[in-house]
Amino acid sequence: MTPFARHIPRESAREFVCMLTMAASLALVAACASSTAGSIPIDKFPEEPEQAAGEYIIGAGDVLNIQVFEQTNMSGKSVVRSDGRITLALLNEVVAAGKTPAALKSELEASLKKLILVPQVTVTVEESSPLNISILGEVSKPGPLQLPRGSGLAQALAAAGGLTNFADRDKIFVNRTTPPARIHFTYDQLTRAIGRAATFRLHSGDVIVVE
Repeated sequence: MTPFARHIPRESAREFVCMLTMAASLALVAACASSTAGSIPIDKFPEEPEQAAGEYIIGAGDVLNIQVFEQTNMSGKSVVRSDGRITLALLNEVVAAGKTPAALKSELEASLKKLILVPQVTVTVEESSPLNISILGEVSKPGPLQLPRGSGLAQALAAAGGLTNFADRDKIFVNRTTPPARIHFTYDQLTRAIGRAATFRLHSGDVIVVE
């Protein structure tokens, strides 16, 4: 025992050890909580516009044929970039991903009213791309995945071989770039199809993280 330690009363030393233990426990709790900091629980994530059954949702990689009546310079094919946007003459950058062709048509016609008296637009999908996502963390087969359009998170986890034994089933996230969001799920929500987890659909470019 050091000379310093001999002069510390036993009760004070015991209190000091208790304080250190409590501080370590609080730090551990804070570290665990921080992994969900900034995320949005799926049930609080803003609802996407309701789509009629069977309606196609435009995604990154799709080739769109956009025709503006009597405006050949504004008509032609556009590829939806990884950021979900397309470039059109006079309108420049337009977000297309996440919308139906009908919704994009209406949006383009509304924007073109500043330039054309009665704009008439048609939007068709000439080439459809699969969902391209990535899955990281505690799954059997992490890495890039291609899934059919309309796939949900449970399908992605199944395609990745399921969770490992080390996965935290309460910490599953989808990181989305457009619009930027970190969406929080639990495994129980997914397997029991609880609330919004049952209807949530992945977008191309989403990154799934299982902690």
